[in-house]
Amino acid sequence: MIEKLRNSYRDMVVYKDLKTSNFLSGLSVPSFMRDWLLKKFADEEGNFQDKELLEFIKKNLPRKEDWKAIKNRVVIEYEQVKFLAKILIDIDTEKQQVSFSLPDFGLSKNKTIIELHVWDKCKHDLLKGETWGVVELGYIPPIEEDKTKGKIKLISFKPFCPYSIDIEYFKEARQDFTINEWLDVLLGAVDYNANGYQNEEEKLTMLSRLLPFVEKNLNMVELAPKGTGKSYLFGNVSRFGWLVSGGKISRAKMFYDLNTRAEGLVTIYDFVTLDEIQTIKFTDKEEMESALKGYMQKGSVTIGNYEVIADCGIMLCGNIKKEIMDEDGYMNMFTELPPIFHESAFIERFHGFIKGWDIPRMNDDLKISGWALNSEYFCMILHDLREDISYRATVDKLIEVPKGADTRNTEAIKKLTTAYLKLLFPHVKQPLDITEREFKVYCLNRAKKMRETILLQLRLLDKEYQEIHIPKLKIRKELTKSESQI
Repeated sequence: MIEKLRNSYRDMVVYKDLKTSNFLSGLSVPSFMRDWLLKKFADEEGNFQDKELLEFIKKNLPRKEDWKAIKNRVVIEYEQVKFLAKILIDIDTEKQQVSFSLPDFGLSKNKTIIELHVWDKCKHDLLKGETWGVVELGYIPPIEEDKTKGKIKLISFKPFCPYSIDIEYFKEARQDFTINEWLDVLLGAVDYNANGYQNEEEKLTMLSRLLPFVEKNLNMVELAPKGTGKSYLFGNVSRFGWLVSGGKISRAKMFYDLNTRAEGLVTIYDFVTLDEIQTIKFTDKEEMESALKGYMQKGSVTIGNYEVIADCGIMLCGNIKKEIMDEDGYMNMFTELPPIFHESAFIERFHGFIKGWDIPRMNDDLKISGWALNSEYFCMILHDLREDISYRATVDKLIEVPKGADTRNTEAIKKLTTAYLKLLFPHVKQPLDITEREFKVYCLNRAKKMRETILLQLRLLDKEYQEIHIPKLKIRKELTKSESQI
């Protein structure tokens, strides 16, 4: 299968060795950046020179503790300094000025400026939200006469986008693999070793975490034991997601800041994950609860007079005790979570539930050690697949909805089914491109089960849901490919 992977995806395959190499784990860079570095310095067999790689990192990827030295070079010595970093812009409507921040170094927007002639050159790259790229910094000294403060200025910006993405090629190449092989390819793309899993169910449950990566406004909840790798996947693999791990979060940070008039996380990222939800505090509890409910219902929320519209999914992750892990609806699995998550109106807005206890605890055997898809390339593909509406059209054609079916449950199942179709069968362009069995086993049935767990929990929270059932959705068999046609 490895040779097939290397032949099918060529330059987008990289040798990852996270099981035995302490050097890689010490890079302290996200997966997408790490894979690019390995590809840049590795030979055809995946071997690389530690010294060359370290020199490049030291020069181009400074650590947080290097920031004072960089600031000295820029502010005191008037040097122009280039390096790779995350950058986020802000537009001040009152002063008609553009500023930026470097989150990893604590450089805030009130100490920076992007002059208009520079902004004209790089605005198309920076308007997309928080972006990785090569920043070049300089300095504008203070002017005592008009009490103008000194500011660090952006001289130039080059986005970190080292790969040309041909999404149609990615889709076509998927046809070279069986579904079992493809599951292994997907796991390797997000740094996991397929051979470390005991069965297909473990693999599929793990890959369910990727559904918000490919489908807009998909809200999911995962409750699991500790140590199953939630934080790593949601916080390190894709630059299109944001992880909130414990601590405090406000409505301003999440949606819209009335004081600064800045849009929040949901307008920047494909998904926001609230991890360790037991320890997260909402600074403005009632406002945050109201905003979350409204946004998760319709993808928009009004803050003051400003309407926030976004396609970001909300992922909720929490750790629960083994004795209350129950998919059959006899135990309330939300009892240890904050009070907001005890409300049926809120829980109903999550489309599906991931049974995290079906994912093995992280161990060395689950770490990738071999050839795999480049994480940055793969996550850019998933990001682009969010825009493709043809998969939902295929799902709508294949699924027959009975009369009187509950609308919210039907929509949740269809969204989950669509996400599975994009992830597992990206080559499907029309109903006849997939067999009835594959669509049923790997997409529809899994989506129904994920939604059913939500509904079973709702019945424990609210008697009104006792008479609501999962719709008996059927597949229009005449539209699918039979096994004999393969």
